[in-house]
Amino acid sequence: RGAGRAWMRRSLARALSGGRMGSSAPKGMSTPMPISEPHFVLGTPIQGPFEGGMEQVVFATGCFWGAEKGAWRMPNVYTTAVGYAGGKTVNPTYEEVCTGQTGHTEAVLVVWDPATLSFTDVMRQFLQCHDPSQVNGQGNDHGTQYRTAFYYTTEDQRRIGEAAIEKYQEKLGRPISTEVRALGGDNVFYYAEQYHQQYLARPGSRPYCSAMPTGVSLGPHTEWCPEDLQEAYAPKLGEDYWAKHAPKPHCVLREPHEQITWPPQ
Repeated sequence: RGAGRAWMRRSLARALSGGRMGSSAPKGMSTPMPISEPHFVLGTPIQGPFEGGMEQVVFATGCFWGAEKGAWRMPNVYTTAVGYAGGKTVNPTYEEVCTGQTGHTEAVLVVWDPATLSFTDVMRQFLQCHDPSQVNGQGNDHGTQYRTAFYYTTEDQRRIGEAAIEKYQEKLGRPISTEVRALGGDNVFYYAEQYHQQYLARPGSRPYCSAMPTGVSLGPHTEWCPEDLQEAYAPKLGEDYWAKHAPKPHCVLREPHEQITWPPQ
């Protein structure tokens, strides 16, 4: 595991060096992005504060459109939103992030009730919904804003996430480049423009997703979750769920927008 931790530090340094702002970095807006609508599919608020007991995390897997749909379709996810994280520019716009000079990723906020969904389920979705070995890009999208990233909100999330990444690297047989950082402090999740929220479910949207799921399974949490956290974070979604709903190439474009009901009624 020592070698794995050293690899993650190298991956973080590589990702951050690619996303570092230059002297001409955009300055961002003077006020936060205005968000006026609830979740287009779930009907829940996409801005906090959220109901007591909710857990949240931020992921980046390339273009945020498809990643968000994959997340909101997970059973018992409370809400999702897209935005920008991992950079320095305050209140960035989409156009600014696309310059590659703000340091941000295209990111997805996922919020859930841990009584009905486990972080091990959410982490598995994150790793399996893209190819985390790709550096500063995913599929046809290239640039530091499309890098893979995991921004945790608790120490348990960090430990579980790092263990999952280490195991998935072993399964893939090649280095993973996922950036691992705490959310908070100078790493803020900034909401993206309203038209990006739940984009793929909106009428007239462009059916696009650059994610490259590998088809490799992370496997049961007993194979990778730290032993002292396995009981508290036992998955709510069994192997039968992943056999049917594990991410596959272009799956979010073919699937309905509605949230998955599990177990099936």
